Amino acid sequence: MPDAAALRQRVAGLVREIPGFPQPEVVFKDITPVLADAAAYTGVVAWMAAPFRGTTDKVAAIEARGFILGGPVAYALGTGLVPVRKLGKLPAPTVAEAYMLEYGEATLEMHVDAIEPGDRVLIVDDVIATGGTAAATAQILRRAGARVVGVVALLEIEALGGRARLSDHDLRVLLSA
Repeated sequence: MPDAAALRQRVAGLVREIPGFPQPEVVFKDITPVLADAAAYTGVVAWMAAPFRGTTDKVAAIEARGFILGGPVAYALGTGLVPVRKLGKLPAPTVAEAYMLEYGEATLEMHVDAIEPGDRVLIVDDVIATGGTAAATAQILRRAGARVVGVVALLEIEALGGRARLSDHDLRVLLSA
């Protein structure tokens, strides 16, 4: 596992803030510079995967930036990848969950056959803000019979209080803002 302190420092220097995106009152945390930096990106993936080695059957990656991290984490863990997508994006029958986010509401879906009862699933996302997206994903997984082994994200926006909504999960974030 990479040195967490050094990785945090590197990632903190790469994440940029974009005021007014996607709405005027939001300060967007742009992780694309982290993804473009090979050492930072591979370090983040290794950091996310390390605590869940041997305890995970599948990785549930949340659309859209969660896909960018979830795919490599699933690969690193040797597990399957389950895409959790926005409403209407999956072609086969789905299970859905509506939730609130910091600037509106949304619905997430997962294919009904993506999870076997008893699967141990790690949720991967890029940013924990209000916690709504990860909490909705956890609810979908529980309804499908899975056991959520943890929630891991690159960044947490502490002021939005998402950690409280995820208090019943093993939540790990690399960097808090």
